[in-house]
Amino acid sequence: MRAAYLVGHGKNDVVRVDERPAPVRLPGEVLVRMHTVSLNRVDLYMRDSGAGITHALPQTLGLDGSGVIEAVDAGEPLLKAGQRVVIHPAIACNHCEFCQRGDVVLCTSVRYLGEHRDGTLSDWISVPAQNVFPMPEHLSFEEGATLGVTYLTAWRMLFTKAQIKPWETVLIFGVGGGVSLAALQLAHLASARTIVTSRDDDKLNKALALGADHGINGTMQDVAKAVHKITNGRGVDVVIENVGQAVWASAMKSLVRGGRLVTCGATTGDQPPADLRRIFIRQLQILGSTLGNFQEFADLLKFTSEKQLRPVISDRFSLDDIHAALTCLESGEQFGKVVVTL
Repeated sequence: MRAAYLVGHGKNDVVRVDERPAPVRLPGEVLVRMHTVSLNRVDLYMRDSGAGITHALPQTLGLDGSGVIEAVDAGEPLLKAGQRVVIHPAIACNHCEFCQRGDVVLCTSVRYLGEHRDGTLSDWISVPAQNVFPMPEHLSFEEGATLGVTYLTAWRMLFTKAQIKPWETVLIFGVGGGVSLAALQLAHLASARTIVTSRDDDKLNKALALGADHGINGTMQDVAKAVHKITNGRGVDVVIENVGQAVWASAMKSLVRGGRLVTCGATTGDQPPADLRRIFIRQLQILGSTLGNFQEFADLLKFTSEKQLRPVISDRFSLDDIHAALTCLESGEQFGKVVVTL
């Protein structure tokens, strides 16, 4: 089968598209013929170094995606051959205390597709049946491919960690990025008031067209001051951010007393000033979040169907154009997801 895989670490020259051994489906697994894969920042990280992530080369890239079931156990009650599906990328041990309570993303030996083992950027992949979910019927393969990482991450941040309410206000940093844009769409559909930031006015205008209530250009305005002006000096109930050090001070100052900040990344640095006095005097909550568990994915898929959510696709590439796709993602100029069709 054809796949996009790493032969080393560096830049695009270490990413090859060529033949690799097809997977052998084991009992309890589902063989999926991949149709579309959504790229994520971790694909760039794995290409660049993969430092701290146990893996062996060559390794196929890709965390999430959509496709069609080719083969499944005869007794599998929820899945069948020919079914359109999406994939959850966390392969859990199912034995540790965190798996036992249903939180596979905290599994002590979790293995992610495209990180610890071969990923989705290949003609076929075989994964445990618990990682395969029917795709909402109204979505295209391209749209469905985005749900397993970006939208699931935003879902856990908003509804499990922050537990947003319809009457609350949410500040979302860097709305051009995948998680931030997903958070905007989900929060808007949940009837929350949304304020988004970007350094690009075009992205802000697109976000407003998608339902954002207010946009702030972070290069032209002081974000915290703009937030307090919008909220009449109150501040926001929830901050969603994955930027880290560059926006941390503004994020903290934007929160109302007792507010919640949820973070899932640190693209500009992971050692911001703690501002502990602000945290305890204002009784702020700082919540870390990564991906989401199987029940959260099922809830997201149900919500997507009920609300007729359509993920935003920015750029489309073929497997042969994987270098261009990675360069596009690395540029940070996209608004929405970058997808690769096999």
